[in-house]
Amino acid sequence: MSTIRGARERARIEVTAAIKDEARKQLAEEGAPKLSLRAVARELGMVSSALYRYFPSRDDLLTALIVDAFDAIGAAAERAVAEQTAGEVPPAERWVAVSCAVREWALAHPHEYALIYGSPVPGYIAPMDTVGPAARVGLVLIDIVRGAFRAGDLTLPPLADELRADAERMAADFAEGVPPESVAALVAAWAQLFGLISFELFGQYNRVVEEREALFRQAAGELARSVGLRDAGTG
Repeated sequence: MSTIRGARERARIEVTAAIKDEARKQLAEEGAPKLSLRAVARELGMVSSALYRYFPSRDDLLTALIVDAFDAIGAAAERAVAEQTAGEVPPAERWVAVSCAVREWALAHPHEYALIYGSPVPGYIAPMDTVGPAARVGLVLIDIVRGAFRAGDLTLPPLADELRADAERMAADFAEGVPPESVAALVAAWAQLFGLISFELFGQYNRVVEEREALFRQAAGELARSVGLRDAGTG
């Protein structure tokens, strides 16, 4: 029985992967709003009723693709920071390395990036299943700032009085151990990081910026300084 069960589980994993691969092709060709379970089933030679056993609705399939994309970009950020030895590589350089890894993933997977950071899909409401994966990049950046603060390598940025209560709440909610001043700056830097990537990916730099990687690296360094991370050699 265990052998049969194992074979069935392997078959289910393979079919699920095939469904998601075909769905990603549709994303590239038609965009997320036109994703169709019937079309996916047709391309795979399946009847729709069989596909529904894997994904009961289009939204379930979308959620699976979204979670996969968030996990993939999060894993890219985590690999980048793991390659930078804390204590030997200045926090600002670690921030830039993570930012560049996120950009590289986005450029290599433009349609998946658009699914998670592009225009919302009409009629789709993301479930709580997406929250954890969506937080992975942000948590990597938060951890860099937290480590710098603990090591005494963080310069607190200014914080407007009217933002303090909100910044203290955010620090308690998702950035414990990070001062409110840097939490507020972190949220702004996080938004700007993905704004930089989106501008490049969605064609806003066309006929404007030629040296896009150099621009991104410089901007990522400025974002690191904005949250209080120090450059190498600064005290």
